[in-house]
Amino acid sequence: MYKVAVIGDKDSIYGFASIGVEIHPCDDPVEAVRDIRNMAEVGYGVIYITEQLASQIETELDAFRERPQPAIIPIPGVQGNTGLGMRNVSKSVEQAVGSDILSDA
Repeated sequence: MYKVAVIGDKDSIYGFASIGVEIHPCDDPVEAVRDIRNMAEVGYGVIYITEQLASQIETELDAFRERPQPAIIPIPGVQGNTGLGMRNVSKSVEQAVGSDILSDA
């Protein structure tokens, strides 16, 4: 069975502990990259990351996009939705079907 974790600022992620998700409070991008690499090595299946933190390490997260695991899912934090999660969904759909079918244009 795969592990599930969430990483981001403590105010945004502490609620996940109540449903049994492992939490990794982190505000530092360098530390976040290190944590994600470690989680990937030990077999995490899903890693949720706040959009705020994910936006600071997008290049590193792109390296995980081609891998089957872990799935790294941006989620809004207490600062609000930045749109990063939806952009990632759009990018994945475009890659899968060859066209951006989610675009309003």
